[in-house]
Amino acid sequence: MKKSWKDSIYLQREELARILREPMAHLAERCTSAWGDRERLNEILVSGFAAIPHRTFLYCVGNDGIQICDNVGQAGIATTHFGRDRSHRPYMKEVVPTWGFLLSDAYISLNERRPSLTALQVVRQGEHWLGYLGADFDLRNLEVTSELYDEPGYWRQVKGDPAIRGTVFMQTRAESPMDRNLEQAMSILEELFTQRGVFQCILHFSSSQATIWTVDDPFRYRLLDHEAMNDPDICLAFPSRPYPSNAAIPEVDIKRVLNTMQALRLTDPTIYLRTASINIFNGTVSLTFSCDGSHYMSYVEFLMKDTTFWF
Repeated sequence: MKKSWKDSIYLQREELARILREPMAHLAERCTSAWGDRERLNEILVSGFAAIPHRTFLYCVGNDGIQICDNVGQAGIATTHFGRDRSHRPYMKEVVPTWGFLLSDAYISLNERRPSLTALQVVRQGEHWLGYLGADFDLRNLEVTSELYDEPGYWRQVKGDPAIRGTVFMQTRAESPMDRNLEQAMSILEELFTQRGVFQCILHFSSSQATIWTVDDPFRYRLLDHEAMNDPDICLAFPSRPYPSNAAIPEVDIKRVLNTMQALRLTDPTIYLRTASINIFNGTVSLTFSCDGSHYMSYVEFLMKDTTFWF
């Protein structure tokens, strides 16, 4: 089963918590005897700073969220944070588990405005909670241990602007320059996909343009305007390339996908296709209609539906 982005985040957090719990607990134990003594806590955090992987800052706060020592970072001690009220920060509002260790959800830091997270370890004296040892982490400094997640292949529908949805039956499709020559434009796109190395395309029917990406230069897009979409000579601007063997959409189905998009654009004057996209490697298409509703699905599901399903 493919991992979602949430699965990927869970695995990353699980690994980070695993490597932090033991050194955080050990350092928190050392803080117990110095609790309430700013200078001694600073010394303990400086000496234990290297033992906490990937940390940016270490500090201690009381149960009320008030910082009782200075920030300890790579550059040394930063005295400006002593007495700081952290009680309103996102990590202080989360519930610390009974075992005394919390790895917070990510948040945006106040000073650098960067995605960050905080680990809190309870500092105990017997059964009494004195406060917390805090460790701040800049997400830029964390090693990503999980694999890049795969986009899920199931059908997803996203509602758009309510103002557009509310007036959809008051509008009628205005014929664009691309609409007048849509069959030819689809034939040109089929050639670009199957013979000229294009692997992704976003079709903007209403504004008569297409944004394309090629296997030869995948990090840059090309914009084809109406003139290009109506001129078969545009194919000469792209070198001939065999259809990728690892594409999820078979070469023979490219024409079927494009023909179906053409039908969805022209069949109904009120509910019609405004934009659409194809990516041959992840095998998905997207559709955004005049009601501003968007659909993301596999090409197989897309080809299984005729125009009566949509209208």
